[in-house]
Formats: sequence, C-alpha cells, structure tokens
Amino acid sequence: MTSTSVMNSRNMVSVIVHDKRAGTIAAVHYAARDWSPQPAWTLPGGKAEPGEALDEAAARELAEETGLLVAAADLALVHVIHIEQGRDQAGHFVLFVFATDTWAGELTNAEPDKHLAAQWITANRLPEPAFPTSAQALAAYRNGGPVFSRYGWSVTAAR
Repeated sequence: MTSTSVMNSRNMVSVIVHDKRAGTIAAVHYAARDWSPQPAWTLPGGKAEPGEALDEAAARELAEETGLLVAAADLALVHVIHIEQGRDQAGHFVLFVFATDTWAGELTNAEPDKHLAAQWITANRLPEPAFPTSAQALAAYRNGGPVFSRYGWSVTAAR
C-alpha cells in the first residue's frame, strides 16, 4: 500500500457487545439512506473523528447509537476489514471491529432519526437484510478468526 493510500483511508469502528450469558449481541436496524437502499441490520458503530483513538471512537459511537456505556480499555480488537469502496463512492476505508462482554446501561435506540430499532439479537448472525461487512465481522468473531479480511476488492494483489 502506498503512503497516499494510507492517507486516503477512512477509519470506521464497530462494536460487538456480547451478552454471553444470554447468547445475544446488540444490533441496530439502520433506516434507508442514500448509502443504504433499504433498511439493514448492523453492528453499532461509525466514523472515527480525526485524531481520535480507535477504541475511544468505538466506545463513543456505541454510546451515541445505543446508550450502552463501555470503557475503551474493555474493548478488544477482534477483526479488521479493508473495504474497497463505500456507498458514498469516496474511496476505500478500514473498519476496525471491537468486542466486549462488559457494559453499563440499557440498550435503547438513541438515534431514532437514523435507526428503526436497537435490540438484542441472537449472537449467531444478524437478521436479514444485514450490512455485509457487519455479517462478515460477526462471522469472523464467532469463528475465532481470521483477524483481517477484505470486502469489495475485485482484483487480488500479487503476493
């Protein structure tokens, strides 16, 4: 990867909040937007702000979307997805997926202008339709790896 590629990367974060006792995870049902042609289930998350640590961005986004509070120190990086092109067509980005089984607060739809619902769902898989990258990250988490994957890359780079 060239230095230009790294500079043009955008960092996104998602959080798998896993209630191991109940066998559930927290999920949000995004409403249709210009970047999502239909409502879809996804993991809570969003954009890291410039200069913001990724684990702190994940904790912030989780609280903003679901009302669940987690300390950045209680988040473990479990998967990274390099995504070729976002729906906004602004280039590739990197999604850092964290997981925790420690949180405070009650799950709520804290952004009703963006989400149709926030709820505990089975940890096996997201309901359909689901954002493919969230489903990919959840599968990697459930299966214990891999730690890195790609999404949307049409050509495999020479190795």
